Amino acid sequence: MTETDKDRDILARTLWGEARGESLAGQIAVAWTIRNRVNDGNAKSWWGEGYAGVRQKPYQFSCWNKTDPNFTYLSGVKLIPFREFAQAQIAADLVMTGKAPDPASGATHYYATTMPKAPDWVKGAKQTLKPGQHVFFKDVP
Repeated sequence: MTETDKDRDILARTLWGEARGESLAGQIAVAWTIRNRVNDGNAKSWWGEGYAGVRQKPYQFSCWNKTDPNFTYLSGVKLIPFREFAQAQIAADLVMTGKAPDPASGATHYYATTMPKAPDWVKGAKQTLKPGQHVFFKDVP
């Protein structure tokens, strides 16, 4: 698997774990948030380096936590349902190739509206998009 293929797979798995209930447009917004972290311009970013580094950074994407029920799917122990994963792969391809513009306007953060309350980091951040079950932000203090 080439590095690009590995990155695509990591991004698609993260999209499935974080946003499988979203439309393709919602998954594209989540993918752009991840890409914005990857491409933040700082070679040794706090976010981590590359798609794997961003995904592995603790507390960024809960679906990759070993205690999260999604982890058994993301790690390959269980198979991700084909159609759901195919949509996540399409979103990953569109974002990684730049064929889909950034609907979240440079967002580096989001949270799911299914959470009991908004995270504390929302205070002072600029909301950029709310396409479905996620709310997107940039300029997070």
